[in-house]
Amino acid sequence: MKITVDQDRCCGAGTCVLLAPDVFDQREEDGIVLLLDETPGAELHDIVREASHVCPGAAITVNETA
Repeated sequence: MKITVDQDRCCGAGTCVLLAPDVFDQREEDGIVLLLDETPGAELHDIVREASHVCPGAAITVNETA
């Protein structure tokens, strides 16, 4: 699994950070998503998928084959 984020699409809701704080963070100044781990361990895959699905800006992309 490889994760990418599109900071231009991020609205700063922070749901991803609440679900997977080991993978996502937010910039202090505007709340835009920061990717901490683009290839998280298998134990985080389900929660990262959920974060991607609930992202209101559709800013998180999960590539399952990478």
